[in-house]
Amino acid sequence: MKTLILALGLLLTAAPALAETIRPEEAPAHVGQVVTVEGTVSEVHHAASGRATFIDMGGRYPDNVFAAVIFADDAGKFPNADALGGKTVDITGAIRLYQGRPEIILNDVSQIKAK
Repeated sequence: MKTLILALGLLLTAAPALAETIRPEEAPAHVGQVVTVEGTVSEVHHAASGRATFIDMGGRYPDNVFAAVIFADDAGKFPNADALGGKTVDITGAIRLYQGRPEIILNDVSQIKAK
């Protein structure tokens, strides 16, 4: 039984690495799924409130097709976020909608990889 639990734990831990890779414009079709969104960062910007950093793909806000969001509590984990503009990145996580727009919340540095 221990072996089964360990194997299941390893499978769940590895799940993000096995996520399907999609383009930013495909994100709306994958709401609720864990995927990797691969694309060029159009812009990195900060909410006026200081509560979040947005990594936009597929255009600049408000015309972007996808965003990764880093909330202030997790910002220290992503000290180089501002340097991502113009770079191709992979962002892995569960896609959710916020005000009708697809996004992935980043709370672990393993969710984002610059290429």
